Amino acid sequence: MWQDDPAVAPVTRRTLLASLGLSLTLAGCAAIAPEGPDAATDAATATATPRPYPGAVPPAVPARLPAPDLTRVPVPSGTLSGLPGDGALLAWTVDDGSSSEVVARYARFAADTGIRLTFFVTGSYRAWTDNAEQLRPLVASGQIQLGNHTWSHPDLSTLADSEVTGELSRNHEFLAETFGVDARPYFRPPFGVHDDRVDALAADLGYSVPTTWYGSLSDSGLISEQQVVDFATEWFLPQHIVIGHLNFLPVTNVFPQLRALLYDRRLTCVTLNDVFTSAAHP
Repeated sequence: MWQDDPAVAPVTRRTLLASLGLSLTLAGCAAIAPEGPDAATDAATATATPRPYPGAVPPAVPARLPAPDLTRVPVPSGTLSGLPGDGALLAWTVDDGSSSEVVARYARFAADTGIRLTFFVTGSYRAWTDNAEQLRPLVASGQIQLGNHTWSHPDLSTLADSEVTGELSRNHEFLAETFGVDARPYFRPPFGVHDDRVDALAADLGYSVPTTWYGSLSDSGLISEQQVVDFATEWFLPQHIVIGHLNFLPVTNVFPQLRALLYDRRLTCVTLNDVFTSAAHP
């Protein structure tokens, strides 16, 4: 089975991430941008000018990407940090949503290009209601998948059982009411922190797949456009789940460079539901 393949097995990935230390875990959700008008302004003005991407965007990059034709497999048990097999797929996932403008730009990027993304939603941010109308057709088509990133982004391991359940349940209901979707079985624990107790409580709600990552754009806090490109160059690799964030503008200013990188490496972006079957999404 693919889970036993050392190139993709979660244990191998966790071992590698552990060898990298806490830096990658913290890069996942190190800081959340404050909701408010100054966050986007600061992000726009505090970035460094990126070096040109070699060759810019190749003219051969299609205007819109086709939906992948994949044979789906059952989602494995345990923590998910990578995609199965030896392929050329990439799960580009993005978290939080503290900036309405960044969420809007990601939605436009998806609509314009056909790129497939998985958003792990923190429902307390107003960005999700601000952009609900723009997102609904993309979510309904399956091009953008929504996952549960809790209602208010706490460290779940520090909460009482009832609070863990409340965070996931409230966000689940928000996603169902706002977008008409069932986000199960995927939840992303804030800061990547979870334990057996948290996983059991989540599984009782149908969130049986804690979803982490194998590579990060490291943009939960403000970094430069060039740094985003550099991290993408390091981590946009076959069968990786890569985490980015919907908090600061620099990543949205280098979408053409990131798309060109995907094209150069012949990578196809997929949602988790594109790859896996589950009880909620057979």
